[in-house]
Amino acid sequence: MELQQKDLRDLKKAKILLENPGIAAKITNLIGTPIEKGFELLPDKWNIKIGKMTQAALTKATHTAVFTMKNSSGDESSNIWHKLAVATTGGVGGFFGLPAMSIELPVSTTIMLRSIADISRSEGEDISTDEAKIACIEVFALGGPTSNDDASESGYFTVRAALAQSVAKATEYIAKKGIVEEGAPALVRFIIQVANRFSIQVSEKAAAQAIPAIGAAGGSIINTLFIDHFQDMARGHFIVRRLERKYGPEMIKATYNEI
Repeated sequence: MELQQKDLRDLKKAKILLENPGIAAKITNLIGTPIEKGFELLPDKWNIKIGKMTQAALTKATHTAVFTMKNSSGDESSNIWHKLAVATTGGVGGFFGLPAMSIELPVSTTIMLRSIADISRSEGEDISTDEAKIACIEVFALGGPTSNDDASESGYFTVRAALAQSVAKATEYIAKKGIVEEGAPALVRFIIQVANRFSIQVSEKAAAQAIPAIGAAGGSIINTLFIDHFQDMARGHFIVRRLERKYGPEMIKATYNEI
């Protein structure tokens, strides 16, 4: 069985989106300044604080009613409205500086998760299912290549394989208990694993916002780029999942690697 030409084009598009440069490279190109300069301006042990903030933001977003949209499969996603909302929160964060990130990050993460769910719906996912909800959260671990990756760790299917066991356990848990119980061990482990990768991108965002003269306008632009990046990851991820449902996971993985 071979992929139809349209499906092959879609898979090529997905690979371009998923294997594109990470958020750090995109921010650097946007502001014209290497974000390494921003890392030098972050307070001591800021990476520990970001790790805690990221996990808290994902937990809050997961347990907020972001999966309540109508399940009209195939309709176009409303990317622009989510971008405007995240840009607004970025402007507030940029105005008040790094201390405001603990307030801004949970809000922007929740908006991004709703946008991801909207994209999943547009690619044919049934967002009322536990599997689709977990796949939406999984997108935050698919932030593209990072400076912390080596050749053995980067790559879309490598990250998915690393998450596979915790994805299965989290899906099984919420099928029995629902997604509302925050202390659920299986769900907590999954969120921690996702947060470990998502926090890298959040650190890069924080470093960019720490650069002098970024301010409110710069914070809005960086947040817009941030959600745009994860919307791309979501689009690629859910194209792959749509094609896996049609052709089977092994065939899609093999074709993806051949492209």
